[in-house]
Amino acid sequence: MSDQVTTLESEIEQTREHLGATIDQLLYRASPKTIARREIASIRGFFVDPSGSPRTENILKVAGGVAGVVAFFVVVRKIVA
Repeated sequence: MSDQVTTLESEIEQTREHLGATIDQLLYRASPKTIARREIASIRGFFVDPSGSPRTENILKVAGGVAGVVAFFVVVRKIVA
């Protein structure tokens, strides 16, 4: 009987430690700083490849989109004015 109690106490302690580690991981992942770092890394990965050289095709796509939006607003403003 005492062996069963000791085994049960050991299992409960292991479960507590596992749950504590899981909670720590969740807190880290949900931290605003961690989320911001992850998003910045994602955006940086879109514009820079792992070797550190720029991904010109993606940079040109974004620059073209920005230029298109600016041109659209300029044209709309001239039509309205």
